[in-house]
Amino acid sequence: MPIDETLARYSDLSFETAFAVYLLALVLFVAEFAAVRVRRTTPAPVLVPAPAPAPAPEGPGRITEPTRREMSDRLGRMGVSVLVVALILHIGSMVLRGLATARFPWGNMYEFVTVTCAVGVLAGLIVLRRPELRVLWAFALIPVLLLLFVAGTVLYADAAPVVPALQSFWLPIHVSIVSVSSGVFLVSGVASTLFLLALRADERPDSRVGRLMRRLPDARVLDRLAYRTTIFAFPLFGAGVVLGAIWAEAAWGRFWGWDPKETVSFIAWVIYAAYLHARATAGWRETRAAWINIAGFIATLFNLFVINMVVSGLHSYAGLN
Repeated sequence: MPIDETLARYSDLSFETAFAVYLLALVLFVAEFAAVRVRRTTPAPVLVPAPAPAPAPEGPGRITEPTRREMSDRLGRMGVSVLVVALILHIGSMVLRGLATARFPWGNMYEFVTVTCAVGVLAGLIVLRRPELRVLWAFALIPVLLLLFVAGTVLYADAAPVVPALQSFWLPIHVSIVSVSSGVFLVSGVASTLFLLALRADERPDSRVGRLMRRLPDARVLDRLAYRTTIFAFPLFGAGVVLGAIWAEAAWGRFWGWDPKETVSFIAWVIYAAYLHARATAGWRETRAAWINIAGFIATLFNLFVINMVVSGLHSYAGLN
């Protein structure tokens, strides 16, 4: 089927615009993070309140300066609004790519990374909707922008039909589930990384990292966020692996052949299973479990980039020249 070049160009333009708007949202969230009040690591002393002075009358032309908390809240709300606009443009680029090629828009690495990042942003909008968690966007958007930059440069592929091996109804089912779980794992990996930084801030509050990271929510809040998002993504990822095996049996006549991508996917699944088990074990909670969760996300990235781009196998459909 011929490719609609006009829709393909609009898709690329929407992607580039979304990237620029994401960058603007990151600037706003970084400004919010800088303006937020520092989290205390020790209880504040109890002081006897002094009588409040009478407020000065506000005459014509008088401007009342907002407090730092009000300013951070305004910046955060603006950041969320800009982020929603960026996500709409992001999804629009995927829809236009699908209409241009008359297929589901995840047939190569460029499209898969684009879908995964969109899911990660959508998951973040859901789990980071509370004002006290909104400052995490200053960190969560960094890997999203890095992945989108790599997708739009190194991994970019022109709109085209997929190879015959991918022309199957299993493509949208299998890849959709894997991309959703990968996007949520991105949020979980960022939360575990910030959890370790928050613990360091509590242990060394006077260090440079400590003073900066005390603006983060409490470490236990970050730990719970990582745990809950992994609980959601883990069964989805497992279902994606199983459905991939079913597709492999239909396409290649075997459920499992220890292809490099199959092997690393299984390793990543085992690592995340180990994280959930460690998180439920008293002696492994906190730092050890967080490091396992980060290892699982690293294995996911290794499976996405190294296995697809370096190692040759049956799943080598990167779409790269």
